[in-house]
Amino acid sequence: MIIDKLHHIAIICSDYKKSKNFYTNVLGLEILAETYREERQSHKLDLGLNGAYVIELFSFPNPPARPSRPEAVGLRHIAFAVQDIESSLRRLQEHDIEVEPIRLDAITGKKFTFFQDPDALPIEFYEL
Repeated sequence: MIIDKLHHIAIICSDYKKSKNFYTNVLGLEILAETYREERQSHKLDLGLNGAYVIELFSFPNPPARPSRPEAVGLRHIAFAVQDIESSLRRLQEHDIEVEPIRLDAITGKKFTFFQDPDALPIEFYEL
């Protein structure tokens, strides 16, 4: 095996402040490092989950929109494991985040659902 583990997921957002709030205050990821690169007019926010580096959030001036979703070639969605999907969804709803109805995985019998970040990137919660 040439890969040891997933290092991080990189996301480009259209509104840095809005996305920073979503990933930190709504989802609860921790800020590991925050940098503004003047020469690129770009923010870079390193986010962690339980101390592990998981998301690199970027802002750039006028990034192009995603061509289509969710079946466009490329990243389909990000999935986070949760202990209790109902309580996790209540937290999202407290922040006025719309969520799809909870579904059952036909293979594992586990509960899961989808919602979107501020740029309509699909995110999944999957119950352990």
